[in-house]
Amino acid sequence: MRLLLMSDTHLPRRAKALPGELLERLPDADVVIHAGDWVDLATLDLLEERSRRLIGVYGNNDGPELRARLPEVAQAELAGVRLGVVHETGQSKGRERRCAERFPDLDVLVFGHSHIPWDTTAEGRLRLLNPGSPTDRRRQPYCTFMTAAIEAGRLTAVELHRLPPRR
Repeated sequence: MRLLLMSDTHLPRRAKALPGELLERLPDADVVIHAGDWVDLATLDLLEERSRRLIGVYGNNDGPELRARLPEVAQAELAGVRLGVVHETGQSKGRERRCAERFPDLDVLVFGHSHIPWDTTAEGRLRLLNPGSPTDRRRQPYCTFMTAAIEAGRLTAVELHRLPPRR
């Protein structure tokens, strides 16, 4: 099972559209995951139309229309992996402990908010992934997204993808 992970798209404020490299990967993904701060409904509509399966949550910058269509926290079992998605996890200090306590039944938690890519494991079991942002790098050197796979009930092949600068 192939996963495509993104967060903090902030369209159309931070960019006019999702990057082409990201859109080109949609047909290859069995599940697309968006960890909030969509900002516009058009991005949600586009990903719903083009994805085999979409798991998304709303973020702190998402208004009432997005909040009406998306949960604050989403959970799903994907090929034996218990996955959760949430936008905010608080400050980086203590994140692993807080998330392990808040989500004791998950194997993987995808989050956003900071625009900073993150890949750690909490207490030897909960994998924490932040794909960064494909449209707003903030203080990071690149805009980013992630891909991953699930094989034999395990998350594998987690890869952070750097996007070229926008022109």
